[in-house]
Amino acid sequence: MKKEKTVTMGVDERYSQWKSMVGVLYDWLANHNLVWPSLSCRWGPLLEQATYKNRHRLYLSEQTDGSVPNTLVVANVEVVKPRVAAAEHISQFNEEARSPFVKKYKTIIHPGEVNRIRELPQNSKIVATHTDIPEVYIWDLETQPNRQALLGAATSRPDLVLTGHDDIAEYALAMCPTEPFVLSGGKDKYVVLWSVQDHISSLAAEAGSNVKMGSKNSQKATESPSVGPRGIFQGHTDTVEDVQFCTSSALEFCSVGDDSCLIFWDARVGSLPAAKVDKVHDGDIHCVDWNPHDINFILTGSADNTVKMFDRRKLSSEGVGSPVYKFEGHEAAILSVQWCPDKSSVFGSSAEDGYLNIWDHEKVGETSGSGGPKGANAPPGLLFRHAGHRDKVVDFHWNPSEPWTIVSVSDDCDSTNGGGTLQVWRMIDLIYRPENEVLAELDSYRTQILGTTP
Repeated sequence: MKKEKTVTMGVDERYSQWKSMVGVLYDWLANHNLVWPSLSCRWGPLLEQATYKNRHRLYLSEQTDGSVPNTLVVANVEVVKPRVAAAEHISQFNEEARSPFVKKYKTIIHPGEVNRIRELPQNSKIVATHTDIPEVYIWDLETQPNRQALLGAATSRPDLVLTGHDDIAEYALAMCPTEPFVLSGGKDKYVVLWSVQDHISSLAAEAGSNVKMGSKNSQKATESPSVGPRGIFQGHTDTVEDVQFCTSSALEFCSVGDDSCLIFWDARVGSLPAAKVDKVHDGDIHCVDWNPHDINFILTGSADNTVKMFDRRKLSSEGVGSPVYKFEGHEAAILSVQWCPDKSSVFGSSAEDGYLNIWDHEKVGETSGSGGPKGANAPPGLLFRHAGHRDKVVDFHWNPSEPWTIVSVSDDCDSTNGGGTLQVWRMIDLIYRPENEVLAELDSYRTQILGTTP
């Protein structure tokens, strides 16, 4: 009991220290208390651009205790533009309150809890969801009716159901950047590939005209229409935990799992692995991401608390590969990794330790650290440490149209006995801009800062 109290005090002390620095470290931050934990958060389309802020869609899950249904939530979020918010304004928030910048727009009653959400890059109003069954659900969030999440209410009907798994598929889910393809992995050890276009084409053929997903034709069905896979890929020996497409090819992808393997696939050459790297980590691999700027670099995050970066050009024909670098800055299992869309060498990692770390692999080897709590003693490559969550950071997503802006969610049940926290934030640009630019700008403000003449 005494040990638990010490851990709690450590979290509170860390959080208090972080909160005192918000006005210095952040250009923008919105803190939003969630009644129910969200296991997944994703940006939708940019809706409106104004003088000082932009309005975006945001997709969230609500994992309830069964007293009300599990839901998929569509929210509107206002993101203040860079160098607009005053430091004292972003520092003044109440942890128990809901942010005025985050407003619920629509609720879908989801059949089962929402473990993961992924949006279709070609049309981010279309999303896929994973729950605790073998099937994958596809939703058109604009045409889906708004529902009230009341106990006993009937579930919303997905626009499409993807079939092909033989067992539960909970977490591994990805959408292709170049084609309307969906990728999934599950407990059956399979990686399964679908095309949403297969369903739309079959509808069009039946109707004799073009039919869009979510149209009246598909809504008339007594049950959601379904579509089978284009391919089932076998090579893992345990649960597939995450999958990711190559950003330049709809037929190349990779997967990781509880067998500690990283597997590369090429649908053009068959259903067996194109390359397989064994024992990538000393534990289950929870997440993987493929660099959108340089297709040779892949990130993996594991239960062994580390993130590793691989260069696929340096994998041998025997499937042996050493990481380019191992990033060690978390104290618990890694839950999510994602490359930054704004700079090719930067990525984020979130973990059960409550931290969301921002790394720059080009900084590895430099002696000083920036933004981290340890200063010069920060782990190599650590650019910034977001410590605004008081419990495990289960998911985060870089905003594709707001540079350096992140949404992150934590499941706070272990620390606050329920609920979760959503934060939309952007670190101050002095941290990531080129050093010569920053020094020149600071020098121009030397008089105001020091109160002396140059």
